[in-house]
Amino acid sequence: MGTAAGKGDGRRLRSADWFGEPGRMGAIYRSWVRGYPPEVFDGRPVIGIANSWSELTPCNAHLRRVADAVKQGVWQAGGFPLEFPTTSIGETLMRPTAMLFRNLMSMDVEETLRANPVDGVVLLSGCDKTTPAALMGAASVDLPAIMVTGGPMLSGKFQGRDVGSGTDIWRFSEEVRAGRMSAEDFRAAESCMARSDGHCMTMGTASTMACMAEALGMQLPGAAAIPASDSRRQVVAMAAGQRIVAMVAEDLRPWRILTRAAFENAVRVNAAIGGSTNAAIHLIAIAGRVGVPLALDDFDTLARVVPTLVNLMPSGRYLMEDFAYAGGLPAVMAELGELLHRDALTVSGRTVGDNVADAPCWNREVITTLAEPLQPPGSGLAVLRGNLCPDGAVIKQSAASPHLLKHRGRALVFDRLEDYNLAREAEELLVEETTVLVLRNAGPKGYPGMPEAGNLPLPRKLLERGVTDMVRVSDARMSGTGYGTVVLHVAPEAAVGGPLALVQTGDWVQLDVPARTLRMEVDDQELSRRRQQWQPPAAPLARGYARLYVDHVLQADQGADLDFLVGASGHQPPRHNH
Repeated sequence: MGTAAGKGDGRRLRSADWFGEPGRMGAIYRSWVRGYPPEVFDGRPVIGIANSWSELTPCNAHLRRVADAVKQGVWQAGGFPLEFPTTSIGETLMRPTAMLFRNLMSMDVEETLRANPVDGVVLLSGCDKTTPAALMGAASVDLPAIMVTGGPMLSGKFQGRDVGSGTDIWRFSEEVRAGRMSAEDFRAAESCMARSDGHCMTMGTASTMACMAEALGMQLPGAAAIPASDSRRQVVAMAAGQRIVAMVAEDLRPWRILTRAAFENAVRVNAAIGGSTNAAIHLIAIAGRVGVPLALDDFDTLARVVPTLVNLMPSGRYLMEDFAYAGGLPAVMAELGELLHRDALTVSGRTVGDNVADAPCWNREVITTLAEPLQPPGSGLAVLRGNLCPDGAVIKQSAASPHLLKHRGRALVFDRLEDYNLAREAEELLVEETTVLVLRNAGPKGYPGMPEAGNLPLPRKLLERGVTDMVRVSDARMSGTGYGTVVLHVAPEAAVGGPLALVQTGDWVQLDVPARTLRMEVDDQELSRRRQQWQPPAAPLARGYARLYVDHVLQADQGADLDFLVGASGHQPPRHNH
């Protein structure tokens, strides 16, 4: 049955502890792997294919076909592919929020890899939480790993123009509420928006995290932007299958790739592409798994020299299909040049600099130059501090209204999202264009799970007057497809007694993004009095995983991982007792 050594390099592979065992145990392990000829146990690397396919996760529903292409590549390179399912989490259908389950999926990936006879893994993801979850799980095990994201949908088409998933849903729904779009046209647009396999084709969180996987060096160059329906998606999946076999031979593991330099590259790339605010939470969580220090303030300081280069919704006008055909992420990284650590290692076995050295740009309307960017340096994610958010809050400047980046208004506070959803339709709601809408108890513990609720729909009475944006502040997240002057991830959250819990309707709130401040005009003595009177909200009626999550989740500025998952445990499973 062979020795399950490293196919000529003299190194014993991990799978040898199963399939290379002599006597009874080896025979048991091999006999149960049915339908394969004996030569699959000749010492070739066993490659796991971690597939987040699910028909309940529409963005990932085509990943079975992607997995087949990966398998072809593994076989061609002399490996033995074994596909397995993972937890699948989709923002489109799951309640209360997919973010509640990101850490669960990461645990599933981690424990499945550790417990099984695999020497390397190809991670298949699509919808936005599946990408960081798979990377977190694989990083914690530190077996050779490569990611293949499922690719964005083709551009939506409605009434002769392109429409973007998420971004135009938010826009059209406000138009309907304002009486400027008919319900019939809204339903027609709905059927035009998601017309192929794939995840959101705006620069939402799914597209952002696919780009982050590539920027970190965990996905092959150019792979992030290729549409799901493009035949090159299958080609890149096959190439990943071939490459993971070589990575096992090279013993190229995530901890060699996911360095501080890699995370700095990702932060700057996120600024250049106009990426989602959610990237901050996910990158901090991934960094925590490999012991790389990455703080919320890094997303501001590292990005201040980086302009927005990519003209995609919600910050611009184009979509991911246009981005792919313009040159994709390699063109952006080539344009960033010395702003990146070009010597950072990637899954290709080459450095970032080598990967993008000859990357062309085919459309300068979609991917602009450093000399003539879409938006100037420092227009990406900003990190705010002040007595409302002592541990930080974030705002996506490129998707905000410039006239609201410095703003003072009276707070209108809501303790629950459901309360606001009822109040927003009322003509008698005491709200003005200058009001600061405040939503609390929507953070990691408070909801639980930190929903994408921060971009609150505007009150109907203001929409009817033509108001298109207001300052909104919350401890929630926002879809990466969303837009507006929306302050998010306020930490500490209200549910644990953060200052957001103390603000009252009528308080003056000051937002000054250029100065990076967010504060309420309430003196310390009054805040102390309010704190003495504050009562924590009732704990969610939680059991099982939800209870585990609420008891152990960290705050947004720490990545909202579970406290006991920070760090890594390696790839050695407990020994069997047979």
